[in-house]
Amino acid sequence: MLAGLLLDAIGRRSFLPRVTLLICLGVLIGPSLFNLLPPALMSEFDLITSIALAMVGFMLGGRLTLEALREFGKEIFWISLIGAIGTCLIVAIGLLAIGQPIIIALLLAGIATATAPAAVADVVSNFKTESPFATKLLDIVALDDVWGLIIFSICVAFALITDGNHSVLNTLGIAGFEIGGAILLGVLLGVPASYLTGRITAGEPSLAEALGIVFICSGLALWLEVSFLIASMTLGIVVTNLAKHHTRPFHEIKGVEGPVLVLFFVLAGATLQIDSLAEVGPLLIFYVLFRFLAKLMSGWLGAKLAGSNAPTRRWIGLALTPQAGVAMGMVLIAVNRFPQQGTTVLPVILASTVIFELTGPILTRLAISREAQQSTLE
Repeated sequence: MLAGLLLDAIGRRSFLPRVTLLICLGVLIGPSLFNLLPPALMSEFDLITSIALAMVGFMLGGRLTLEALREFGKEIFWISLIGAIGTCLIVAIGLLAIGQPIIIALLLAGIATATAPAAVADVVSNFKTESPFATKLLDIVALDDVWGLIIFSICVAFALITDGNHSVLNTLGIAGFEIGGAILLGVLLGVPASYLTGRITAGEPSLAEALGIVFICSGLALWLEVSFLIASMTLGIVVTNLAKHHTRPFHEIKGVEGPVLVLFFVLAGATLQIDSLAEVGPLLIFYVLFRFLAKLMSGWLGAKLAGSNAPTRRWIGLALTPQAGVAMGMVLIAVNRFPQQGTTVLPVILASTVIFELTGPILTRLAISREAQQSTLE
């Protein structure tokens, strides 16, 4: 925890993102190098992952108020949706073209859709700009991971077809149940939670209320075998829109989310086997290249269809290249579902996350700067 606090301070004062530093710390103290982590802690990684991602999903949903959705408008909707779908298709086609198995192509393509809202928001904050492009960018990344989670769930469901044990009809049923069941669960828990919570301390739920409802939601989702990420996100959407007596819906959860995320990223790094990087080196290079090109192309297409101006079309894709927390959650879900392919997918995503977290914020800053220059000229 202290190391995480120190690395967070370093990340705020340098170009190195906190996520990257925490993953590197995990690699350093994990089994691959100094092996300082006790086996008991490593064995609880699945539980810590579920807790951390349930909180991330809930807080993500909590940002999607009806007022915010109205403000997003058609442009934000189309750029985020086309960007996510386009990224998935381009990465999948590219990986299949170089001879990767369809399961690996689907899993990596689904994960490629995720961005890093925190990293983008940090760049915009440090850049100290309130330009229309920067505002649009923040709105787009708020929706990006919502589409990403849905697309990833669909990719996982279709990946099941290739194992020979599921028919197309059966797989569609699995996908529908996983996504639809998660949404239904989030609504069924969110409606009573909206009205019952926040009564002990007027206007703001206590920490026990916040953690309790999120844990019930994610735990039931895991038990019912539906997407706990989508369930938690739906819960957040319902609560933030219905709980009118809340001044800050479940704001207390942020106090716990930070330390849990430190554990999550450190243990994620600890699971990386250094030796496996050499084996997946070529695939890693192609994945990074395909995702980078996919973000550029799909961002341009989405902005074109949305009727955005020329500077936005040119630079929006580059601004969306950072990738962090949600992608890590996706890969761990993929590893649990497809353990045989996990030895390939996990090192690729861990290493690419470090790459995109190091280069992504720089590219986002460049995109904001160049868009501002071109908008001035036009």
